Amino acid sequence: MRQDPIDHLLKPLDRFIRNQSVAGLALFISAAVALVLANSPWREAYHEFWEHSITLGIDTFIFERNLHHLINDGLMAIFFFVVALELKREFLAGELSDPRNAVLPLAASVGGMVFPALLYLAINNFEGPATRGWGITMGTDTAFVLGLLALLGKRVPPAIKALFITVAVTDDIASVTVIALFYTSDISMMNLGIGAAFMVVLVAMNLLGVRNITAYGVIGIGGLWTAFMLSGVHATVAGVLAALTIPVNTKMKERAYAKKIRELVDAFDRTKETAAVTISREQAHIITKVKRFSMAAESPLQRLEQALHPWVAFLVLPLFALANAGIELPDSVSGVFASPVTMGVMLGLVLGKPIGLLLMSWTFVKFGWGKLGTNVNWGHMVAISVLSGLGFTMAIFISELAFASEVMRMEAKLGILFASVTAGIIGTLLFMRCKPVHSVG
Repeated sequence: MRQDPIDHLLKPLDRFIRNQSVAGLALFISAAVALVLANSPWREAYHEFWEHSITLGIDTFIFERNLHHLINDGLMAIFFFVVALELKREFLAGELSDPRNAVLPLAASVGGMVFPALLYLAINNFEGPATRGWGITMGTDTAFVLGLLALLGKRVPPAIKALFITVAVTDDIASVTVIALFYTSDISMMNLGIGAAFMVVLVAMNLLGVRNITAYGVIGIGGLWTAFMLSGVHATVAGVLAALTIPVNTKMKERAYAKKIRELVDAFDRTKETAAVTISREQAHIITKVKRFSMAAESPLQRLEQALHPWVAFLVLPLFALANAGIELPDSVSGVFASPVTMGVMLGLVLGKPIGLLLMSWTFVKFGWGKLGTNVNWGHMVAISVLSGLGFTMAIFISELAFASEVMRMEAKLGILFASVTAGIIGTLLFMRCKPVHSVG
């Protein structure tokens, strides 16, 4: 195939953006920039920038949100949409479609959510406005952790990576459920009802076999997301619900697709080669058929997941970090540990998360209800459990919703920052003590 100059630029770029360690690096750089700006002479300009409003209006309908809210309510809905797509694919067509494979990661996920939340509540005496932060310790930063796992290479068995993804995605979906149930107030029942009607339309489209991604996008964004945004229920919930309606099935089986493509390739070979710059009508017709059959052989869910993943990794999450990770560090670290909010978040993520994950995993393996994956030992389980305490993105996201007080918000973010750094360093060191996969067993 002839290579144009643009191909030499785009091919390395495509490989670059599909590298998970690079996605983690992009998130890290954005968070670092936000931290530097928030602790520099430009801190006021940094915070004021995200308060700039964007207004859209037609007649009496006015939609106004500042940049900070547009990122947290709009772009993060795309993130949760992709997360829900991944979970649906895994449960219906992936590793988790076999209940025996799903038991251990789901049990570990429950332990990794319940234990840190209880520890947070205990440190805050189970009373007062600080208790609203219990959901902060539930989530895990998938992009950061996957980036670290990619850098660790063969010391991380594929089964551990699969377990972590399941745990992280389940945590994220559970976090959205917590947002919907516990961090939502002043609900407009009329707009919620409109959102429910759009959800019914999306479900009906799925049942009728509609596979046009644009149609789902128009109803999902123009209808469901907008209605949820106006209802008072956090708009990220709309992202999860919309993802559940995207078709996961293919219209054409693999063998039938392979046979049809071979027939079309043979037909293309039999066509007369042209000297013109363009191909003949017959050849164009064959290529159109190849595209149509290729679309039928791939599910809409997979197409969406592949198309959106680079946008989430290199735009949505870095922008979120840039807008939300601007934590002003205190002059004295000793004062930080006096705050029960900060300590609750730190200990919840650094201790509660790994204890919950390990305890539930050990219990299920001990009683034969689940089993460790191929080439996985308890050293790997300890390492991934500690690394799961790196809750950065999700934890910051929930802290923004949990507290009305800016002071408590910043205390929580300090706890998140210290916990994420601690969990990241200790978890990485624990993995470095593990033998490479080919040497295990």
